[in-house]
Amino acid sequence: MKFPFKRVVVTGVGALTPLGNTAPKYWDSLVNGVSGADFIKQFDAAKFKTRFACELKDFNPEDYFDRKEARKLDRFTQIAMVAADEAVKHAGLDTEGIDRDRVGVIWGSGIGGMITFIEEMKNFASGDGTPRFNPFFIPKLILDIAAGHISMKYGFRGPNFATVSACATSTNALIDAFNYVRIGKADAIICGGSEAVVTEAGIGGFNAMKALSERNDDPKTASRPFDVDRDGFVLGEGAGAIIVEEYEHAKARGANILVEIAGGGMSADAYHLTAPHPEGLGVINVMRNALDDADMMPEDIDYINVHGTSTPLGDVAEIGAIQKVFGEHAYKLNISSTKSMTGHLLGAAGAIEAVASIMSVMHDIVPPTINLMNLDPAIDSKLNLTPNVAQKRTVRAAISNTFGFGGHNASVVFKKIKD
Repeated sequence: MKFPFKRVVVTGVGALTPLGNTAPKYWDSLVNGVSGADFIKQFDAAKFKTRFACELKDFNPEDYFDRKEARKLDRFTQIAMVAADEAVKHAGLDTEGIDRDRVGVIWGSGIGGMITFIEEMKNFASGDGTPRFNPFFIPKLILDIAAGHISMKYGFRGPNFATVSACATSTNALIDAFNYVRIGKADAIICGGSEAVVTEAGIGGFNAMKALSERNDDPKTASRPFDVDRDGFVLGEGAGAIIVEEYEHAKARGANILVEIAGGGMSADAYHLTAPHPEGLGVINVMRNALDDADMMPEDIDYINVHGTSTPLGDVAEIGAIQKVFGEHAYKLNISSTKSMTGHLLGAAGAIEAVASIMSVMHDIVPPTINLMNLDPAIDSKLNLTPNVAQKRTVRAAISNTFGFGGHNASVVFKKIKD
Protein backbone atom coordinates (compact mmCIF):
# COMPACT_ATOMS: atom_id res chain seq x y z
CA MET A 1 0.00 0.00 0.00
CA LYS A 2 1.23 3.49 -0.81
CA PHE A 3 -0.04 5.21 2.33
CA PRO A 4 0.55 4.51 6.02
CA PHE A 5 -2.62 2.48 6.31
CA LYS A 6 -3.05 -0.21 8.95
CA ARG A 7 -2.61 -3.79 7.82
CA VAL A 8 -5.87 -5.70 7.42
CA VAL A 9 -6.34 -9.43 7.75
CA VAL A 10 -9.06 -12.07 7.67
CA THR A 11 -9.55 -14.01 10.90
CA GLY A 12 -12.77 -15.93 10.25
CA VAL A 13 -15.13 -17.05 7.52
CA GLY A 14 -18.60 -18.52 7.30
CA ALA A 15 -20.59 -19.91 4.40
CA LEU A 16 -24.06 -21.28 3.82
CA THR A 17 -24.16 -22.38 0.19
CA PRO A 18 -25.76 -24.85 -2.25
CA LEU A 19 -22.61 -26.96 -1.78
CA GLY A 20 -22.61 -27.12 2.00
CA ASN A 21 -23.96 -25.40 5.09
CA THR A 22 -20.57 -24.53 6.60
CA ALA A 23 -17.39 -23.08 5.14
CA PRO A 24 -15.39 -26.35 5.44
CA LYS A 25 -18.15 -28.36 3.73
CA TYR A 26 -18.45 -25.71 1.02
CA TRP A 27 -14.69 -25.79 0.40
CA ASP A 28 -14.61 -29.59 0.31
CA SER A 29 -17.35 -29.62 -2.34
CA LEU A 30 -15.57 -26.97 -4.40
CA VAL A 31 -12.32 -28.93 -4.41
CA ASN A 32 -14.20 -32.07 -5.42
CA GLY A 33 -16.05 -30.38 -8.27
CA VAL A 34 -19.58 -30.89 -6.93
CA SER A 35 -22.52 -29.23 -8.66
CA GLY A 36 -25.16 -27.62 -6.44
CA ALA A 37 -27.79 -27.48 -9.20
CA ASP A 38 -31.00 -29.49 -9.03
CA PHE A 39 -34.70 -29.16 -9.71
CA ILE A 40 -36.41 -26.42 -7.68
CA LYS A 41 -38.09 -27.53 -4.46
CA GLN A 42 -39.23 -24.20 -3.00
CA PHE A 43 -42.12 -23.77 -5.45
CA ASP A 44 -43.74 -25.57 -8.38
CA ALA A 45 -41.62 -24.54 -11.38
CA ALA A 46 -43.27 -26.92 -13.87
CA LYS A 47 -44.50 -24.08 -16.13
CA PHE A 48 -41.27 -22.04 -16.04
CA LYS A 49 -38.69 -22.04 -18.82
CA THR A 50 -36.08 -22.85 -16.17
CA ARG A 51 -37.07 -25.45 -13.61
CA PHE A 52 -33.82 -25.78 -11.66
CA ALA A 53 -31.54 -23.71 -9.45
CA CYS A 54 -28.75 -23.99 -6.88
CA GLU A 55 -30.81 -24.10 -3.68
CA LEU A 56 -29.58 -24.63 -0.14
CA LYS A 57 -29.74 -28.27 0.94
CA ASP A 58 -31.30 -29.38 4.24
CA PHE A 59 -31.59 -25.84 5.59
CA ASN A 60 -34.23 -25.60 8.30
CA PRO A 61 -34.44 -22.19 10.01
CA GLU A 62 -35.72 -23.83 13.19
CA ASP A 63 -32.35 -25.54 13.57
CA TYR A 64 -30.96 -22.06 14.26
CA PHE A 65 -33.89 -19.94 15.50
CA ASP A 66 -36.98 -20.59 17.55
CA ARG A 67 -40.15 -20.59 15.49
CA LYS A 68 -41.35 -17.17 16.65
CA GLU A 69 -38.00 -15.53 15.85
CA ALA A 70 -37.71 -17.26 12.48
CA ARG A 71 -41.10 -15.83 11.41
CA LYS A 72 -39.79 -12.31 11.96
CA LEU A 73 -36.89 -12.82 9.55
CA ASP A 74 -36.89 -13.11 5.78
CA ARG A 75 -34.85 -16.04 4.48
CA PHE A 76 -32.05 -13.70 3.31
CA THR A 77 -31.62 -12.46 6.89
CA GLN A 78 -31.85 -15.94 8.40
CA ILE A 79 -29.00 -17.22 6.26
CA ALA A 80 -27.00 -14.03 6.84
CA MET A 81 -27.12 -14.58 10.59
CA VAL A 82 -26.16 -18.25 10.27
CA ALA A 83 -23.11 -17.47 8.11
CA ALA A 84 -22.11 -14.54 10.34
CA ASP A 85 -22.34 -16.73 13.44
CA GLU A 86 -20.01 -19.30 11.89
CA ALA A 87 -17.51 -16.57 11.00
CA VAL A 88 -17.60 -15.03 14.50
CA LYS A 89 -16.96 -18.44 16.06
CA HIS A 90 -14.24 -19.26 13.54
CA ALA A 91 -12.49 -15.97 14.36
CA GLY A 92 -12.80 -16.61 18.10
CA LEU A 93 -14.30 -13.16 18.63
CA ASP A 94 -15.04 -12.88 22.33
CA THR A 95 -17.74 -10.23 22.49
CA GLU A 96 -16.90 -9.52 26.13
CA GLY A 97 -13.19 -9.17 25.52
CA ILE A 98 -13.22 -6.61 22.70
CA ASP A 99 -14.36 -3.00 22.35
CA ARG A 100 -17.75 -3.48 20.74
CA ASP A 101 -17.93 0.22 19.88
CA ARG A 102 -15.16 -0.49 17.39
CA VAL A 103 -16.61 -3.59 15.74
CA GLY A 104 -19.00 -3.05 12.84
CA VAL A 105 -21.19 -4.90 10.37
CA ILE A 106 -21.31 -4.17 6.64
CA TRP A 107 -23.65 -6.58 4.90
CA GLY A 108 -25.14 -6.54 1.42
CA SER A 109 -27.88 -8.11 -0.66
CA GLY A 110 -28.72 -7.45 -4.25
CA ILE A 111 -32.48 -7.77 -3.74
CA GLY A 112 -33.21 -8.41 -0.06
CA GLY A 113 -36.53 -9.71 1.22
CA MET A 114 -38.11 -10.85 -2.04
CA ILE A 115 -39.79 -13.85 -0.42
CA THR A 116 -41.48 -11.63 2.16
CA PHE A 117 -42.66 -9.22 -0.53
CA ILE A 118 -44.14 -12.01 -2.65
CA GLU A 119 -45.93 -13.60 0.30
CA GLU A 120 -47.48 -10.32 1.44
CA MET A 121 -48.65 -9.44 -2.07
CA LYS A 122 -50.15 -12.90 -2.54
CA ASN A 123 -52.06 -12.56 0.73
CA PHE A 124 -53.33 -9.11 -0.22
CA ALA A 125 -54.35 -10.17 -3.73
CA SER A 126 -56.26 -13.20 -2.44
CA GLY A 127 -58.37 -11.09 -0.07
CA ASP A 128 -61.21 -8.62 -0.52
CA GLY A 129 -58.96 -5.59 -0.86
CA THR A 130 -58.86 -4.82 2.84
CA PRO A 131 -55.24 -4.08 3.75
CA ARG A 132 -54.05 -6.70 6.23
CA PHE A 133 -50.28 -6.63 6.33
CA ASN A 134 -47.87 -8.26 8.73
CA PRO A 135 -46.36 -5.61 11.04
CA PHE A 136 -42.95 -7.14 10.26
CA PHE A 137 -43.48 -6.77 6.50
CA ILE A 138 -41.24 -3.72 6.04
CA PRO A 139 -38.59 -4.68 8.64
CA LYS A 140 -38.30 -8.13 7.01
CA LEU A 141 -38.04 -6.66 3.53
CA ILE A 142 -35.46 -3.88 3.72
CA LEU A 143 -31.90 -4.55 2.59
CA ASP A 144 -30.13 -3.16 5.64
CA ILE A 145 -31.99 -5.33 8.12
CA ALA A 146 -29.49 -8.21 7.98
CA ALA A 147 -26.67 -5.90 9.09
CA GLY A 148 -28.95 -4.58 11.83
CA HIS A 149 -29.84 -8.02 13.16
CA ILE A 150 -26.22 -9.18 13.16
CA SER A 151 -25.14 -6.11 15.11
CA MET A 152 -27.96 -6.52 17.61
CA LYS A 153 -27.12 -10.18 18.21
CA TYR A 154 -23.54 -9.41 19.21
CA GLY A 155 -23.86 -5.83 20.44
CA PHE A 156 -21.47 -4.49 17.81
CA ARG A 157 -21.89 -0.72 17.74
CA GLY A 158 -19.32 0.24 15.09
CA PRO A 159 -20.08 1.20 11.45
CA ASN A 160 -23.26 -0.51 10.33
CA PHE A 161 -24.85 -0.34 6.89
CA ALA A 162 -25.76 -2.25 3.74
CA THR A 163 -24.17 -2.16 0.31
CA VAL A 164 -26.12 -2.65 -2.92
CA SER A 165 -24.44 -2.99 -6.31
CA ALA A 166 -26.25 -5.97 -7.84
CA CYS A 167 -23.85 -8.90 -8.20
CA ALA A 168 -20.87 -6.85 -6.97
CA THR A 169 -22.67 -6.13 -3.68
CA SER A 170 -20.82 -8.27 -1.18
CA THR A 171 -17.40 -7.55 -2.69
CA ASN A 172 -18.23 -3.88 -2.19
CA ALA A 173 -19.15 -4.71 1.42
CA LEU A 174 -15.77 -6.40 1.84
CA ILE A 175 -13.88 -3.47 0.31
CA ASP A 176 -15.78 -1.00 2.51
CA ALA A 177 -14.93 -3.08 5.58
CA PHE A 178 -11.28 -3.20 4.49
CA ASN A 179 -11.22 0.58 4.08
CA TYR A 180 -12.84 1.32 7.46
CA VAL A 181 -10.37 -0.93 9.23
CA ARG A 182 -7.25 0.26 7.45
CA ILE A 183 -7.96 3.92 8.15
CA GLY A 184 -8.53 3.16 11.82
CA LYS A 185 -12.30 3.66 12.04
CA ALA A 186 -12.88 0.13 13.34
CA ASP A 187 -10.89 -2.75 14.85
CA ALA A 188 -12.93 -5.43 13.12
CA ILE A 189 -15.95 -5.71 10.85
CA ILE A 190 -18.24 -8.60 9.95
CA CYS A 191 -18.91 -8.26 6.26
CA GLY A 192 -20.51 -10.33 3.53
CA GLY A 193 -23.75 -10.84 1.72
CA SER A 194 -26.82 -13.03 1.46
CA GLU A 195 -29.44 -13.69 -1.18
CA ALA A 196 -32.64 -15.74 -1.24
CA VAL A 197 -34.48 -15.17 -4.51
CA VAL A 198 -35.20 -18.67 -5.80
CA THR A 199 -38.84 -17.70 -6.16
CA GLU A 200 -41.46 -17.43 -8.89
CA ALA A 201 -40.51 -13.79 -9.41
CA GLY A 202 -36.79 -14.48 -9.34
CA ILE A 203 -36.84 -17.31 -11.86
CA GLY A 204 -39.58 -15.71 -13.95
CA GLY A 205 -37.88 -12.32 -14.02
CA PHE A 206 -34.50 -13.66 -15.10
CA ASN A 207 -36.22 -15.94 -17.63
CA ALA A 208 -37.89 -12.88 -19.12
CA MET A 209 -34.43 -11.34 -19.54
CA LYS A 210 -33.21 -14.57 -21.18
CA ALA A 211 -30.40 -14.62 -18.61
CA LEU A 212 -30.90 -18.14 -17.20
CA SER A 213 -29.85 -21.47 -18.60
CA GLU A 214 -32.80 -23.56 -19.77
CA ARG A 215 -30.94 -26.89 -19.72
CA ASN A 216 -33.76 -28.67 -17.88
CA ASP A 217 -32.63 -32.06 -19.16
CA ASP A 218 -29.38 -31.89 -17.18
CA PRO A 219 -29.31 -29.20 -14.47
CA LYS A 220 -25.97 -30.25 -12.98
CA THR A 221 -24.15 -29.37 -16.20
CA ALA A 222 -26.14 -26.22 -16.89
CA SER A 223 -23.64 -23.76 -15.41
CA ARG A 224 -20.74 -24.08 -17.85
CA PRO A 225 -18.56 -20.96 -17.93
CA PHE A 226 -16.32 -20.61 -21.01
CA ASP A 227 -17.99 -23.56 -22.73
CA VAL A 228 -19.17 -22.94 -26.28
CA ASP A 229 -22.58 -24.44 -25.41
CA ARG A 230 -23.29 -22.24 -22.37
CA ASP A 231 -26.76 -20.71 -22.45
CA GLY A 232 -27.00 -18.56 -19.32
CA PHE A 233 -26.42 -18.67 -15.58
CA VAL A 234 -28.01 -20.80 -12.88
CA LEU A 235 -29.67 -18.91 -10.04
CA GLY A 236 -28.37 -19.70 -6.57
CA GLU A 237 -28.99 -18.74 -2.96
CA GLY A 238 -26.90 -18.54 0.18
CA ALA A 239 -24.60 -16.37 2.26
CA GLY A 240 -20.94 -15.75 2.91
CA ALA A 241 -19.35 -13.96 5.89
CA ILE A 242 -15.83 -12.68 6.48
CA ILE A 243 -14.25 -11.23 9.63
CA VAL A 244 -12.03 -8.34 8.54
CA GLU A 245 -9.67 -7.25 11.31
CA GLU A 246 -6.76 -4.90 11.95
CA TYR A 247 -3.54 -6.92 12.06
CA GLU A 248 -2.24 -5.74 15.44
CA HIS A 249 -5.69 -6.14 17.02
CA ALA A 250 -5.84 -9.71 15.74
CA LYS A 251 -2.35 -10.50 17.01
CA ALA A 252 -3.04 -8.98 20.42
CA ARG A 253 -5.99 -11.27 21.02
CA GLY A 254 -4.16 -14.34 19.68
CA ALA A 255 -6.38 -14.78 16.62
CA ASN A 256 -5.62 -17.31 13.92
CA ILE A 257 -4.90 -15.10 10.92
CA LEU A 258 -6.00 -16.70 7.65
CA VAL A 259 -4.81 -14.28 4.95
CA GLU A 260 -4.05 -10.62 4.46
CA ILE A 261 -6.29 -8.33 2.40
CA ALA A 262 -3.86 -6.54 0.11
CA GLY A 263 -6.18 -4.21 -1.78
CA GLY A 264 -9.48 -3.60 -3.48
CA GLY A 265 -10.67 -1.92 -6.63
CA MET A 266 -13.98 -0.58 -7.92
CA SER A 267 -15.10 0.80 -11.27
CA ALA A 268 -18.09 1.28 -13.56
CA ASP A 269 -18.63 0.18 -17.15
CA ALA A 270 -20.84 3.23 -17.78
CA TYR A 271 -22.11 1.39 -20.83
CA HIS A 272 -25.23 -0.82 -20.64
CA LEU A 273 -27.90 -2.03 -18.25
CA THR A 274 -26.86 -5.69 -18.37
CA ALA A 275 -24.18 -6.23 -21.05
CA PRO A 276 -20.46 -5.84 -20.36
CA HIS A 277 -18.48 -3.12 -22.08
CA PRO A 278 -17.42 -4.62 -25.46
CA GLU A 279 -13.78 -3.63 -24.86
CA GLY A 280 -13.90 -4.63 -21.21
CA LEU A 281 -12.90 -1.16 -20.04
CA GLY A 282 -14.59 -1.35 -16.63
CA VAL A 283 -13.19 -4.80 -15.92
CA ILE A 284 -9.70 -3.77 -17.00
CA ASN A 285 -9.92 -0.72 -14.75
CA VAL A 286 -11.18 -2.61 -11.71
CA MET A 287 -8.38 -5.18 -11.76
CA ARG A 288 -5.76 -2.50 -12.33
CA ASN A 289 -7.28 -0.47 -9.50
CA ALA A 290 -7.10 -3.47 -7.18
CA LEU A 291 -3.48 -4.22 -8.08
CA ASP A 292 -2.52 -0.58 -7.68
CA ASP A 293 -4.25 -0.39 -4.29
CA ALA A 294 -2.37 -3.52 -3.22
CA ASP A 295 0.90 -2.12 -4.56
CA MET A 296 1.32 -5.36 -6.47
CA MET A 297 2.31 -6.28 -10.00
CA PRO A 298 0.34 -8.64 -12.26
CA GLU A 299 3.17 -11.17 -11.80
CA ASP A 300 2.41 -11.33 -8.06
CA ILE A 301 -0.98 -12.98 -8.69
CA ASP A 302 -1.35 -16.74 -9.08
CA TYR A 303 -5.13 -17.24 -9.18
CA ILE A 304 -8.19 -15.32 -10.32
CA ASN A 305 -11.62 -16.39 -9.15
CA VAL A 306 -13.51 -14.86 -12.05
CA HIS A 307 -17.04 -13.52 -12.18
CA GLY A 308 -17.61 -16.17 -14.88
CA THR A 309 -21.38 -16.46 -14.86
CA SER A 310 -21.75 -18.73 -17.92
CA THR A 311 -23.29 -16.04 -20.12
CA PRO A 312 -22.30 -15.71 -23.79
CA LEU A 313 -21.03 -12.13 -23.59
CA GLY A 314 -19.74 -11.85 -20.06
CA ASP A 315 -17.31 -14.77 -20.04
CA VAL A 316 -15.51 -13.69 -23.20
CA ALA A 317 -15.31 -10.05 -22.09
CA GLU A 318 -13.80 -10.95 -18.70
CA ILE A 319 -11.16 -13.26 -20.18
CA GLY A 320 -10.21 -10.61 -22.72
CA ALA A 321 -9.81 -8.06 -19.94
CA ILE A 322 -7.61 -10.44 -17.95
CA GLN A 323 -5.31 -10.87 -20.94
CA LYS A 324 -5.01 -7.11 -21.35
CA VAL A 325 -4.20 -6.54 -17.68
CA PHE A 326 -1.89 -9.52 -17.15
CA GLY A 327 -0.25 -9.81 -20.56
CA GLU A 328 2.05 -12.82 -20.87
CA HIS A 329 1.59 -13.59 -17.17
CA ALA A 330 -2.02 -14.54 -17.97
CA TYR A 331 -0.66 -17.88 -19.23
CA LYS A 332 0.90 -18.57 -15.82
CA LEU A 333 -2.31 -17.90 -13.91
CA ASN A 334 -4.91 -20.34 -12.74
CA ILE A 335 -8.36 -19.01 -13.61
CA SER A 336 -11.58 -20.61 -12.48
CA SER A 337 -15.27 -19.91 -12.06
CA THR A 338 -16.74 -21.46 -8.95
CA LYS A 339 -20.17 -20.39 -10.23
CA SER A 340 -19.94 -23.54 -12.34
CA MET A 341 -20.68 -25.32 -9.04
CA THR A 342 -22.55 -22.83 -6.85
CA GLY A 343 -24.61 -21.08 -9.50
CA HIS A 344 -24.92 -17.32 -9.30
CA LEU A 345 -25.79 -16.02 -5.83
CA LEU A 346 -26.27 -12.45 -7.08
CA GLY A 347 -25.51 -10.11 -4.15
CA ALA A 348 -23.95 -12.95 -2.14
CA ALA A 349 -21.70 -14.14 -4.98
CA GLY A 350 -18.75 -11.96 -4.03
CA ALA A 351 -18.83 -13.14 -0.42
CA ILE A 352 -18.79 -16.87 -1.10
CA GLU A 353 -16.24 -16.41 -3.88
CA ALA A 354 -14.05 -14.39 -1.52
CA VAL A 355 -14.25 -17.32 0.91
CA ALA A 356 -13.19 -19.65 -1.93
CA SER A 357 -10.27 -17.34 -2.80
CA ILE A 358 -9.19 -17.13 0.85
CA MET A 359 -9.24 -20.92 1.12
CA SER A 360 -7.26 -21.21 -2.09
CA VAL A 361 -4.51 -18.96 -0.74
CA MET A 362 -4.51 -20.84 2.56
CA HIS A 363 -4.42 -24.37 1.12
CA ASP A 364 -2.60 -23.87 -2.21
CA ILE A 365 -5.41 -25.48 -4.16
CA VAL A 366 -7.38 -23.92 -7.02
CA PRO A 367 -10.98 -25.13 -7.31
CA PRO A 368 -12.04 -26.09 -10.82
CA THR A 369 -14.34 -24.75 -13.48
CA ILE A 370 -16.58 -27.78 -13.93
CA ASN A 371 -18.70 -28.56 -17.01
CA LEU A 372 -16.01 -27.17 -19.31
CA MET A 373 -16.25 -29.69 -22.13
CA ASN A 374 -15.90 -27.65 -25.32
CA LEU A 375 -14.02 -24.39 -24.96
CA ASP A 376 -15.52 -21.39 -26.70
CA PRO A 377 -13.22 -20.71 -29.68
CA ALA A 378 -13.36 -17.01 -28.81
CA ILE A 379 -11.32 -17.83 -25.66
CA ASP A 380 -7.57 -18.47 -25.84
CA SER A 381 -7.04 -22.21 -25.42
CA LYS A 382 -3.57 -21.69 -23.90
CA LEU A 383 -5.05 -20.14 -20.75
CA ASN A 384 -5.39 -22.40 -17.69
CA LEU A 385 -9.09 -22.24 -16.85
CA THR A 386 -8.66 -25.11 -14.34
CA PRO A 387 -11.02 -27.37 -16.28
CA ASN A 388 -13.11 -29.88 -14.33
CA VAL A 389 -10.50 -30.91 -11.71
CA ALA A 390 -8.93 -28.88 -8.89
CA GLN A 391 -5.23 -28.12 -9.25
CA LYS A 392 -2.57 -27.91 -6.55
CA ARG A 393 -0.12 -25.03 -6.82
CA THR A 394 1.39 -22.34 -4.64
CA VAL A 395 -1.11 -19.49 -4.44
CA ARG A 396 0.79 -16.47 -3.15
CA ALA A 397 -2.10 -14.14 -3.95
CA ALA A 398 -5.53 -14.32 -5.52
CA ILE A 399 -7.98 -11.86 -7.03
CA SER A 400 -11.74 -12.28 -6.71
CA ASN A 401 -13.80 -10.51 -9.39
CA THR A 402 -17.49 -9.61 -9.24
CA PHE A 403 -19.52 -7.53 -11.68
CA GLY A 404 -23.14 -6.40 -11.46
CA PHE A 405 -26.05 -5.27 -13.61
CA GLY A 406 -25.73 -1.53 -14.07
CA GLY A 407 -22.02 -1.87 -14.81
CA HIS A 408 -20.75 -2.14 -11.22
CA ASN A 409 -17.34 -3.83 -10.87
CA ALA A 410 -15.40 -4.82 -7.76
CA SER A 411 -12.18 -6.80 -7.26
CA VAL A 412 -10.34 -7.71 -4.08
CA VAL A 413 -6.84 -9.11 -3.57
CA PHE A 414 -5.91 -11.64 -0.87
CA LYS A 415 -2.35 -12.74 -0.13
CA LYS A 416 -0.51 -15.07 2.22
CA ILE A 417 0.17 -13.54 5.59
CA LYS A 418 3.76 -12.63 6.46
CA ASP A 419 4.83 -11.25 9.82
